[in-house]
This record gives sequence, C-alpha cells and structure tokens, in this order.
Amino acid sequence: MDEWSDTHRELRAEFADWYEVLGEGHLDADRDADRTAGLPAHKWEQVRASGLLRLPFSPEWGGRGLDLLSTMYVLEGLGEGCRDGGLCFSLCTQIVSAGIPLQRFGSPELKARHLPGICDGTTITAHAITDPGGGSDVLGMGMTAKPDGDDWILDGDKVFVTNGPVADLIVVYAVTDRDLGPFGLTAFLVERDTPGLLTGPDVPKMGLRTSPLGELTLRDCRVPAANVVGRPGMGFTVLEHVMRWEILCSFIVQAGAMRHRLDRCVEHASRRRQFGRQIGSFQLVAGQIVDMKIGVETARRWLYDAARGFAAGRDVATDIAIAKVVTSEANVRSALAAIQIFGGSGYLTGTGLEKELRDAVGGTIYSGTSEMQRIRIARMLGLKESHT
Repeated sequence: MDEWSDTHRELRAEFADWYEVLGEGHLDADRDADRTAGLPAHKWEQVRASGLLRLPFSPEWGGRGLDLLSTMYVLEGLGEGCRDGGLCFSLCTQIVSAGIPLQRFGSPELKARHLPGICDGTTITAHAITDPGGGSDVLGMGMTAKPDGDDWILDGDKVFVTNGPVADLIVVYAVTDRDLGPFGLTAFLVERDTPGLLTGPDVPKMGLRTSPLGELTLRDCRVPAANVVGRPGMGFTVLEHVMRWEILCSFIVQAGAMRHRLDRCVEHASRRRQFGRQIGSFQLVAGQIVDMKIGVETARRWLYDAARGFAAGRDVATDIAIAKVVTSEANVRSALAAIQIFGGSGYLTGTGLEKELRDAVGGTIYSGTSEMQRIRIARMLGLKESHT
C-alpha cells in the first residue's frame, strides 16, 4: 500500500529525525547497546520525547488520536530509520500491552488513572501471557485468580515478559474458571508495587537485547476487582484484540527494517566490484536482492490489508496469521541474504547485519510461533486434528 495522503507523509516526516536519534544514528552505538543489553534510562527518555508512544490514543489522555493504519505507517518508518530492533520492540510493547486494551475495554476510572502515564511514557507497561510450561497453549496456563471479597488473589508464574524487569504496570492473564474454556480467562492490571508480585532480572537472549525480558512470580497477589480489564471471563477477547495490534504494529516495524536492508544491499551490490564487474550484475546476487524486494512488498501488503479488514470489523484471524508468518519468515530470509551479499564483512559485527539476523529470528517465535500460526490457519481451513 503506497497511496498515502500528504497528511500521512507529513506525519512520518515529523518523526523522521527521531527515528535516527532512537537508533543513535551509527553502528558503533548500536553494537555497544547490543553488548550492554537492557533498556538505558536515557534511551527511554528519548522514546518519551519523540511522542511515538502517543500515536493511537485519544487526545483525552494525551494521545495523537491516530487510527490503526496511520499508526502502522509511522511505525514502519521507525523500522526503516532506527537500527535498534530491541528498542523498537519495547516501544511497540509499551503501546499495545496495556494501553490498547485499556482504551478499548478499560473502565473510565482505569483509563483516567493509567492512560496519561502510558501516553507520555512515565508508566512503562508489559503484558504477562506465557506460563513456564504453557508455551502457546494460552487456555492451559497455570496462572489462576480466585475471587476474595472485593479482590482477586493471583497465583502463578509468567515467563518471556517483554519490559517485565522495568514495567510499572503489567496486564496479567489468569484462569478464573477452567471449566469455561475461553470464557474462563480474565485480564488483570497489576501494579509493580503490589504485594506478592516479584519481577525477575533481564534474561540474556539471542537478539533484541535492548528490549528487557523477564519472569514474574505472583504468590497470593491481591488485586482489586476494579483492576479487571473488561470483566471477568473476558480475557480471551481482550487478548485476541491485543495480539492483533501486537502483530500488526511490531511486524510493520520489521517490514520497515527489511526495506532499509534492501536499500543497503542494492547500494552495496552497485558499489562492490568483483572480477571487474559490479556484483549486482551477477544473476545470483541480483536474484537474492529481487527476492528481498518481493519479501518486503508481500509482507507490507498482507499487513496493511489485514489492518484494513481489522479496522472495518471483519474477521481477519486468517489474514493476521498469514501476515505474521509471511513477514517473520521473509525477515529472516532477508537478513540471511544480506549477510551473503555482503560476504565476509556481513559476517562481522561491523556491518550490524549479524545483529539484524539475531533480532529477526525472534519474530518467528514471539506473538505465536510460525508452527502455531500454521496450525491456526489449517484449523480455519477446516483441517481438524485427529485424536484417533
């Protein structure tokens, strides 16, 4: 989708300088941040100053009031202009994890209390979905919540919580009635200083190292009933809404990164000479670059088409799953191809391409693995699993 209005182009241009600032603007700083890991306070202050966190939220709470597609268009520019993939991922998590479900399902009191801080970044947010043994089996999670007067008592553990080590506010998904299946899941807003909540340190990982990732432990954690997002039993609906936003926002950032990588490879293949010729004139090299172009354009079309359907209220479950698989796997292929095109220098840390590959691999796992997305698509095609 390239038929954007002048208003959209002006909007992206407004943030253009911030894209580079957030990525520090040069590879040495990106490599240093990758080695150090974590989310430095000064980087988050830059995120706050950029105004990117305000994009999809109502002006009533300090937001910019952009629709989904406009938000995605700005975030695609972030992926193209900022080389700090971890920071981009934490930024997207900040937008979608608590702010999006609060704006859509939260009570007036919860919105008034938390959305202004989410918009200006003074409140860092996360969501806790995955149990240690649960993986993609959300309905089989071990985290439970039991009513107790005007409160709920949460017990269990969560892993792979992006922003968890630094989050002030976490949306925790817990089972409130296992017999009700998808209607037995509830979303709770849990504040960091809640007694019984323990947050673990940043866990070392392969890529996205500037995005802190941690574990949570909740033991007899008392949460007010007023902190339920939506109502009890509505957690699966909340989660589905959030995951659609998460996939569309975080993977349009990947599409932007793929566009930047493609441009680098075109420039390199036009400049680098071997055997007296530009390497881009060799059919095998040109073919790899063409495949990169096909990958990024296909990903963009799936993402924006799914977003238009979602915004129009259509059932886009299949479209979202396809968009996620197409984009995440094209991003890995693109990163591998870029390393190959740059040759020996691509394998070194100096080009930043090996870091981009490590970041890209995560996309095939988070927000639902490629395998789970394919299972979901198969089921929606009517291909049921046999238990005989």
